[in-house]
This record gives sequence, structure tokens and C-alpha cells, in this order.
Amino acid sequence: MWWQTAGTTLAIIGLAEIGDKSQLVCMALAAKHGRVRPVLFGAISAFAILNALAVVFGGALADWLPQEWILGVVTVLFAGFGLHSLFASADEEEEDTVETKAHSLFVTTFLMIFLAELGDKTQIAVAGLAGLYPILFVWLGATVALALTSVLGVIAGKKVLRYLPLIWLHRCAGVLFLTMSAFSAWSLFGYLS
Repeated sequence: MWWQTAGTTLAIIGLAEIGDKSQLVCMALAAKHGRVRPVLFGAISAFAILNALAVVFGGALADWLPQEWILGVVTVLFAGFGLHSLFASADEEEEDTVETKAHSLFVTTFLMIFLAELGDKTQIAVAGLAGLYPILFVWLGATVALALTSVLGVIAGKKVLRYLPLIWLHRCAGVLFLTMSAFSAWSLFGYLS
């Protein structure tokens, strides 16, 4: 019975997360910095904690933290990362790749994933599943699903560098994050009006 719960959760959450912003964050960070492990460990750690919050607090999490605050922080974070990536110079490429410490990349990934996914559709889905099934197996299935989608994002990010100069990846990532910032701002505007 445990494997059915974990498997069902894995399938639902995995399919919901393919192509989502957290997978794109993993791809962009792995490609920009050329490091896989800190990005992967940062993402998986964030997802493990987010899933724990979701199963423990269930649907109450959305009532606990105002959605406007979450959207405001995500909007500013994505805008900052987008502008930094968009205006990165070719001279910064080698410095970013070589000098980024694993610890700071882990923290950056953790914070970006944690803030972007807090209250996201997958976290709400995990909370809903936790109301129907044993929470330990829901947590396990969701965390494995999100770890797998993070691995796919990191692998895709590393492969892109073979065919696309890093400066263009910076530009693409900048546009992507500015777009996500604009979407978050639009959602925030919807809450405030």
C-alpha cells in the first residue's frame, strides 16, 4: 500500500512540475555556473522542506502566510536575478563559473527554489494528497518526483552549454526570469486589486 501512495504522488507531482519554474531555475543555475552538485543539493533540500511543510500543515499553509508577501518576494528575487543575468558581460563568464563557491551556489539555489515554490501548485497538491493518504509516503513520493525533475533540469542546463555560448545563456536566463518576475507581479496585482 505504501508504494501505491508514493507512486501516485510521484506521478502526479512529477508531471505537474515538468517545465515549471523550479526546473528552469535548476537548468539556468547549472548552465551559468557549470556546477551540478550544489544546484541539485540546494533544490532537493528546498523541496524536501517544502514538502514537509505541505504535508504537516496541509492546506493551512496558504492561510498562514499571506500570498501577497510570497508573490512580492518572488517578484523582486526573479527581477534581480533576471537583470543580473541579462546584463552580465562576457568578462564575467569565466569568473562566475570558476569563482562561485559551492556553498553560495547551494544557498542561492535553495532560496530561489524555496521562495518560488512556496504556495505553488505542486505544494498545494502535496497538501491535498496528504489529506487523503499517509503523510510520510506522500512526502516521499513528492520529494522523489521533484528531485527527478531537478536532475532533468540540471542535465539539460549542462548540455545546453555545448551548443550555446554562455553569454547567450545569460541573456536567455535574464529574459526568462524577468518574464517570471512580470508574471509574479501580475499575480500580485490581482491579489491587491
